Amino acid sequence: MPDTDRERWNARYAERADAIREPDGFLLEVERQLPHEGRALDLAGGTGRHALWLARRGLDVTLLDVADEALAIASARADAEGLALTCLQSDLTERAPPAGPWDLLVSFHYLQRDLFPRFPALLAPGGLLLFAQPTVCNLERHDRPSRRFLLAEGEISDLVEGLAVLHLDEGWSAAGRHEVRLLAQRPDA
Repeated sequence: MPDTDRERWNARYAERADAIREPDGFLLEVERQLPHEGRALDLAGGTGRHALWLARRGLDVTLLDVADEALAIASARADAEGLALTCLQSDLTERAPPAGPWDLLVSFHYLQRDLFPRFPALLAPGGLLLFAQPTVCNLERHDRPSRRFLLAEGEISDLVEGLAVLHLDEGWSAAGRHEVRLLAQRPDA
């Protein structure tokens, strides 16, 4: 990612440093299927709204994001709550995600198609991928994200090879986005 993009994300997070966002409704919807222990990796997790929730739940969480500002906010929030949270600044377009095995991979509103073939190897046997991303239909109501960051209708089925789909839906969310919501699992053997 060019430095100007990283700077743009840092500026965006600095502007809303005080904003505390609750976890996405989809994460809460599948809460009963998520582990209470083990290792979790939140990809492009911003200020840690999902990472902090998972750490409260008892997981050993690593939050990865390109924006230093977002990670500083997440780290301060974790410290204030007495939570252990590992924060890693990394650009996934330039470097691979940290090696697993991970019991849970979380990716909300970040689309990098070339990561999908890596997910099965990053997950521990029985590990879960929790993923949500807007689709092209989202453009009916919203200008952003742009088309290159949107999934085509049915595209997710081609991306999750090697994983067993536990939950998949595509439609308008309570937050007003048209998105794919996926929970998939690496087979045990």
